[in-house]
Amino acid sequence: MYYFVERMTEDDIEQVQMIERASFSTLWSANTYRHELRSPATSRYIVARASPTPPPPRPERPALRRGLLASLIPMFFGQQASTRDFPIVGYGGVWLSVDEGHITTIAVAPAYRGRGIGELLLNGLIDQALDLHADVLTLEVRVSNIVAQQLYLKYGFRPAGTRPRYYTDNGEDALIMWTDPIRSPAYQEKLRQLRERLFARLREEADEPAPLHN
Repeated sequence: MYYFVERMTEDDIEQVQMIERASFSTLWSANTYRHELRSPATSRYIVARASPTPPPPRPERPALRRGLLASLIPMFFGQQASTRDFPIVGYGGVWLSVDEGHITTIAVAPAYRGRGIGELLLNGLIDQALDLHADVLTLEVRVSNIVAQQLYLKYGFRPAGTRPRYYTDNGEDALIMWTDPIRSPAYQEKLRQLRERLFARLREEADEPAPLHN
């Protein structure tokens, strides 16, 4: 299977909410998503799609910044010519606050976890944050979610405190994580190396069949 990301649209909300219900106990309404999608100057949302064949080539968009990952693995990134028939298998979002990008959510459909899609989405959100002119990234993650924390640590997020009882479903604390400046040469070089390894993994995934659904 091939996996690629593109900007989320209002037509995607229903599929996104299906993944959200399988991933989180606290849910957003469809109207909340619509509000976020209608504010692209301060919020960006993306979806990951699965395809049994390479997706159609994306048209060039010279007015927008080409992210590093878009340059490295173009088949997986950018707006696609016709992708509505490809199922959504994950999504993510980022807000801009002054010069800080706040990653609001990342979720992958249960049947597709462990295939690098969460990492692909994180890279897509980094590119969206760069396009919004963010200088650093931050997020909150459950203190018990070690798998997610390991991914964030890999991409230069560092623990910077906790928010007690942040999650309303069970009162769990949130770990606050921040990056160093994402535009710095050091971070950009780290990103390039990580993306090369991600590309190699996704190329291997392209030869794997779609997971079975229960």
